[in-house]
Amino acid sequence: MQFVVLVIAGWAQSLSLAWPFGLEIPLLGVLQGKAVWWLQILAMMAFAQSLLHTETVKQAASRTWAFSTAWLCGSVWWLYVSMHTYGGLSPWLAAFAVLLLCGCMALFYVLFVTVFKWLFKPQASINTAWAAIIFASTWMLAELARGTWLTGFPWGAVGYAHLDGPLASLAPYVGVYGMSFVAAFSAVLLLQLWQSLLRKPNNPVIFQSAAIAALLLVLPKLAANWLPTDTSKTAPLEVTLLQGNIPQNEKFQAGSGVATALSWYAEQLEKVQSGLVVTPETAIPLLPQSLPPEYWRNVQQPFKLENGQKAALIGIPMGSRTEGFSNTVVGFKPTSSALSAPYKYNKDHLVPFGEFIPPFAQWFIDMMKIPLGVFVRGGAQQPPFYWQGQRLGLNICYEDLFGEELAGRYVNPAIAPTILVNLTNIAWFGNTVAIDQHLNIARLRSMELAKPSIRATNTGATVIIDALGKVTHSLERHTRGALVGQVWGNTVVTPYAAWVSRFWLWPLWIFGILTLFGGLGWARRK
Repeated sequence: MQFVVLVIAGWAQSLSLAWPFGLEIPLLGVLQGKAVWWLQILAMMAFAQSLLHTETVKQAASRTWAFSTAWLCGSVWWLYVSMHTYGGLSPWLAAFAVLLLCGCMALFYVLFVTVFKWLFKPQASINTAWAAIIFASTWMLAELARGTWLTGFPWGAVGYAHLDGPLASLAPYVGVYGMSFVAAFSAVLLLQLWQSLLRKPNNPVIFQSAAIAALLLVLPKLAANWLPTDTSKTAPLEVTLLQGNIPQNEKFQAGSGVATALSWYAEQLEKVQSGLVVTPETAIPLLPQSLPPEYWRNVQQPFKLENGQKAALIGIPMGSRTEGFSNTVVGFKPTSSALSAPYKYNKDHLVPFGEFIPPFAQWFIDMMKIPLGVFVRGGAQQPPFYWQGQRLGLNICYEDLFGEELAGRYVNPAIAPTILVNLTNIAWFGNTVAIDQHLNIARLRSMELAKPSIRATNTGATVIIDALGKVTHSLERHTRGALVGQVWGNTVVTPYAAWVSRFWLWPLWIFGILTLFGGLGWARRK
């Protein structure tokens, strides 16, 4: 029975990241695509309730694995679509691959949460703030490990469930991992409060927990008022974001998707009137040397006029078999020299199995029909694209999942991005909740860095996000069209960007580890 409860709770936590259903819920309205912060808290309360009442470390490990695997499978199940529908794997092998991946990632949580259980033996009192703090620290350490070790895959971190909740104002101070800590702490604290109410209504712990819970709701809102105001005086930048809606199974087919993409994007790039136009990732699906004669020259010509007022950022694969391929954004803008080289941003954080092959995994790649499966890295500190007084910080596809890497660009505020630009092709995952989850990830990056984001995607979500993480303009998903809007860049450097750019995530690691040592001392005194 406990196993079933934990699987349901894990699945509920995955739903909290982006509600996938379109049904209207009384008093809550339509939640489709939205993060549901209170559902995440309830799910983790159910997990903590089960964990705190286990008798052995082995039992705690098995329950943690069940909860975490269900949550992670519910978060990234759409990987099945990419592997089966577009990669050509058999259904059972694709499903097993997703389960195996999630089961392995769940081991991070097993490792750290069993440390918590080892510290808190069954006979120890659980109605203490130490239990909440150390549980939250172990959870945060597991999130950090999953997000950074072995190239990292932090998709589904619980902090994303709090985009629109009371903890959202913490984003520019502690980022998604700090929010995960506070979310886990809140869940155990509320569990303790509920248990105390049931057992001893007059227990002082009730009042202590209630006071801390109230602070957790109030302090983030007060913190929002301490954030520096915008110091940028530049005019708004008018942008056009293109969404080609090329089906993934046709995208690299010469007789269908390739021809459609070349024709439609060339037409849109020629007639655009905005100061900046952005295409999705690999919008031009061929290497420049493989394009029809004059095509590449004609595409860039409108943006290289000496007195022109337009610039373009175009996604295209570059390179050769001898030099290596790269997933690239090429930038064109007016220049006085015909010999000036165009701007280039090469994707740095590559996708395992999709863009680079981990050791001993070539056999798995050979079973899938994914073209251009091996790329070279572009480097972590690539310069921004300068245009109309703004510094445009590029990232491609799931690179915006790694907030610490984007924050690393703010070590020198004089050349740090004022606007974030993401080019994505998430058509690999079909019409699934992956689109909503990725949009919420982008929103949190804007909140962490207090920077607007513009996203040009193949199938959605093509949007403009302001510096507070709110979507101001959006294009209907799975349609072909252009989104036109204005975006205001700014030069604010948030506390999160300031400390991460200098110390990476080490302050969170050190805090979590020191807390565990403090918990060890507490446990020994007990």
